[in-house]
Order: sequence, then structure tokens, then C-alpha cells
Amino acid sequence: MQTLNVDLGDRSYPIFIGQEIIKQGLLASYIAGNQVLIVTNETVAPLYLQTLQDSIPASIKVDVVILPDGEKYKDLDHLNLIFDQLLQKRHNRTTTLIALGGGVVGDMTGFAAASYQRGVNFIQVPTTLLSQVDSSVGGKTGVNHRLGKNMIGAFHQPQCVLIDTTVLNTLPEKELSAGMAEVIKYGLIYDEAFLCYLEDHIDGLMGLDSGLLEQAIYRSCEIKAEVVAQDEKESGIRALLNLGHTFGHAIEANQGYGEWLHGEAVGAGTMMAADLSCRLGWISSMDVARVRDILSAANLPLFPPQSMTPGQFKELMSVDKKVLDGQLRLILLKGIGSAVVTSDFSIEKLHETLEAGTSLGDCC
Repeated sequence: MQTLNVDLGDRSYPIFIGQEIIKQGLLASYIAGNQVLIVTNETVAPLYLQTLQDSIPASIKVDVVILPDGEKYKDLDHLNLIFDQLLQKRHNRTTTLIALGGGVVGDMTGFAAASYQRGVNFIQVPTTLLSQVDSSVGGKTGVNHRLGKNMIGAFHQPQCVLIDTTVLNTLPEKELSAGMAEVIKYGLIYDEAFLCYLEDHIDGLMGLDSGLLEQAIYRSCEIKAEVVAQDEKESGIRALLNLGHTFGHAIEANQGYGEWLHGEAVGAGTMMAADLSCRLGWISSMDVARVRDILSAANLPLFPPQSMTPGQFKELMSVDKKVLDGQLRLILLKGIGSAVVTSDFSIEKLHETLEAGTSLGDCC
């Protein structure tokens, strides 16, 4: 087992990474009171709910909420199912919520914990690669609105994050690819040496080699912990973690939440960000080819839906959280391993990227 720490002063917490660590009883010392509410979904519950329950001391009362599975259920209506259970079972301010699932479960559980009685403790037990390397770390919580993704939420840090790499053995191939989009992101924005590692080992990673995955997860979480420690509430450097996300969120909103997995949309969005960076003269066509190759090797979409128009992209991107004083800001590449948050880009070049469709990167 490997351990990392997210350094946030009195809100600091550990990330535990290893095989079969759900069974090891690590959660007990992070449960403050004698009540727990486990939030999971209908896919994960039959696989890991009992194992998690068995790891919690018998003296602690455990209640469970099982949500439907899918991004389309990440909304205020289904959030209320968590509040209903908390209130019906009379959970108080010392309760601990445990998120057992992917990013949707984690985001909703964290938001419920941030809101219930103005804030209670919660623990992340992520079960997808994407949630293990990204959404479970850093305290971003929330739900979607039909007009924009993650537009309603709060920053609320967990007590700990428990990453059991063995759960990835039951992960569908599409979900593995979706998670790899976030892993690749870290190399592109922060650490070219890590990107080289991914390029060298992508076949093993996609083949679920446990040692390779554990190292990739560790480095991804290490990078995110470093960034979050510098900028907890995304007023600066943390926004770099959203490479490809502004384009990707527009795809998700346009297609209907859940039609494209979040990581799939981020993959196509990352390709669009690389294309625009090249059109601006910030990276080379060889860099774009490198981005394309690693995304392709991870079986990620390289292009947005052909049904989407530039106008639809611009309308949806205009309600992104990174819009500031009416100006759209994008995360773009200044080089491999280096990124910038900027509104200093040509609208004409952005339109060229949006128009390019299946020729992304060919004309930059």
C-alpha cells in the first residue's frame, strides 16, 4: 500500500492506494461518530457494498442509499434521495457519509455532506479509474443542471480517500478508457516524463497490469495533490486540471448527460485543445500527433460529435465555470508538460477548431 497526503492545513487528509485495501479496516479511524451512510449505485452495490460494510466496526450504525447508475441522474432530484435517508434515519452532525462508486456517486455524496446540517464528514472510496485519479481528490462536489455541468456544488474535502486498485478488474473497457483521459491529462499539463511513461506502457495499462496501474494512479494523485495544495478553490493553477473539459462539458451537455462518458468527452476535448494550441502557434504539429497517438492508444474518441455545430459549442461553452467577466477562458498547451489558462486567443482560430471536425490537427 502507498500513501499520499493532500496538504491543506487542518483539512489535510491521506490517500491510500493499494490492492484489496477496502477489506483492511482503514476507514474506522476516519469515522467520527457512530453513524454512517454509505451512498453507492445499483452497479457497484452488488460487487463491493458488503465488503465495505464488513470493514466498518459493528458498533457503528450503517445505513445505505443505492442510486441509479449514470451521469443523467447526477441532479438535484436524486441528490434528495440522500437527504431523505439522512433525515429519515435521524443522522446528526457527527455522521459520516461514505461514497462508494465513481465520479457521480462521489460528487453527489460530497455535495450532500457539504450541505447536510451545514457540513458533515465524508470519505471517498472510488471504484472507477477516473474517480480514483481525479474526482475523488480535491474536494470538488456538485450536481449537473440541464444548462451546464457541475454548475451547482461546493468545495468540501473528504476525511480520506481509499483507492482499491483491484476493483478495476470489474471495470468495463469504456470506463477504463474514460479514466485514462484524466491520467493522460496530467502528463500533458504538468509532467512530460509521466507522459513518456504512459506512452511506453499504454498497452499494459489498458491490459490492467496491476503494478503499472498502481504507479499511474499514484503519480496522477500526487500531481493533483500538489496542485490542490497550492490552489484549493481553483482561483489559479488548479484550473489547469481542466484541460479539454470546456470542450468536453459542451459535448456532454449537447448530447445528453451519460450518452458520452465524461472521460470520452474530455478525450475529444483534449484533442480540440491541442488543435487550437497548434493553430495559435504554441505547439507543433508533431506535438498534436503525439496527443492524438496516446488518446487513440487509450481507445478514446478523437473528434466531437459530427452533429454539433460551432454555434452550439460556443453557446454551451459560454456558461462554463471558467468564464470570467463575460470572457471565455480555455486551458491550452504551451508545450508538452506545460499548460496555461487564458482568454488571450483568437476567436477566429477557435472557430477554425470548432469547424475542423474530423480533420482536427491536420491543418494546424
